Amino acid sequence: MNTYYVYILTHYSKTLYTGVTNDLVRRIYEHKQKLIPGFTHKYNIDRLVYYEETVDVTEAIAREKQIKGWLRVKKIALIESMNSQWHDLSADWFDKPT
Repeated sequence: MNTYYVYILTHYSKTLYTGVTNDLVRRIYEHKQKLIPGFTHKYNIDRLVYYEETVDVTEAIAREKQIKGWLRVKKIALIESMNSQWHDLSADWFDKPT
C-alpha cells in the first residue's frame, strides 16, 4: 500500500509552499539540496513545518488543492495545530556535512 503526503514548507521569511508527494523524505531532500528548479529553489524554501499522510492519492491531491486555496491565516493555524514553534520537522532526517 502506498502512502501519500501533503506538506507545507517555509523559510525564515515565512513564505509558504504546499506540495504533495509519495516519498516525503526524498522530496524534502530535493527541496533542501535545491535539486528542482522553481518556487522553492528561488525563495530558499526548505523547512518542513507541516505534513499529513493518506493512502489515497486522489485524497492527497484534493487536500493539497484545498490548502493552496486557503487564506494565509488558515494555513498558519493548520501549521500551528501541529507545530506551534515552526520547527523544521525534517531537521534530523539527513546527515550533516562535516
